[in-house]
Amino acid sequence: MATARRHTATGPDPLPDGAAVRHEALHGLPDIARPATVSTDDARRLSVALFVRLAELEEGTPEHAYVRNTLIELNISLVRFAARRFRNRAEPAEDIVQIGTIGLIKAIDRFDPERGTDFSAFALPTVIGEMKRYFRDTSWAVRVPRRLQELRIDVAKAVDTLEQQLGHRPSRAEFADHLHLSEEGVAEGELASNGYVARSLDAPCGDAGADPGAGSRHLATAEPSYELIEYLESLKPLLARLDARDRTILSLRFGEDLTQAQIGARLGLSQMHVSRLLTRILHELRDGLLAEPAATEDGTDG
Repeated sequence: MATARRHTATGPDPLPDGAAVRHEALHGLPDIARPATVSTDDARRLSVALFVRLAELEEGTPEHAYVRNTLIELNISLVRFAARRFRNRAEPAEDIVQIGTIGLIKAIDRFDPERGTDFSAFALPTVIGEMKRYFRDTSWAVRVPRRLQELRIDVAKAVDTLEQQLGHRPSRAEFADHLHLSEEGVAEGELASNGYVARSLDAPCGDAGADPGAGSRHLATAEPSYELIEYLESLKPLLARLDARDRTILSLRFGEDLTQAQIGARLGLSQMHVSRLLTRILHELRDGLLAEPAATEDGTDG
């Protein structure tokens, strides 16, 4: 290859090797000092011209490599855009961008500018596919065979399809019929999905610092009935101390849900008297629940 030359006031001077390659590669196209900082619209416009030039150059030459590398840098923003949808993953964002860049390079090598397709629309599925393939192969908490990884994906897709068609959660037999598998094969796929995500037993549940990708399922849930049972057991001795009339008033008010006037009519009391009695009874019960347990002579709680 002849050395590219530039003309100065004193005559033509040979260009340095790097500049010569760049001059020959661009062949009249604008020299882009920092391709990664070019705006999206300019990157799209420049990419069209560079793809035409790339097709004219012989693969394996320095000029071809230069134009190809420039296209990669021009379109790296496309990779970063695709990486945003995986920002909740545990992997560092830069690692995801590196994986997506592999997809970008594959798209550049396969792109045919003569078809008139926009490069961004052509490349984005390839970039995202490369990222998904990476997660499928490396981000399983428990390593399972590729066959079961793919089966898990098929089962997950079938859930949405069958639920729309059938109007209910499909049974294992309906999964098997849809996927042309045995019920045992579907069971394998369901079991394999358990190996995709693992969560530490020490991980906080529902705290602000919890992992954003953590699911809502927990190893145990609070049982509200336990607290109710505790209250009832604590009330038993307090209720036993009340006289018969007080217990009857509580039973009529909270058991039969009668009004104070109805209770008064049944017991021959005024509504105001019933109100005062209820207030006194409830205060006694509340004070009894809040009181510290008395200690016995042997030092134990009474």
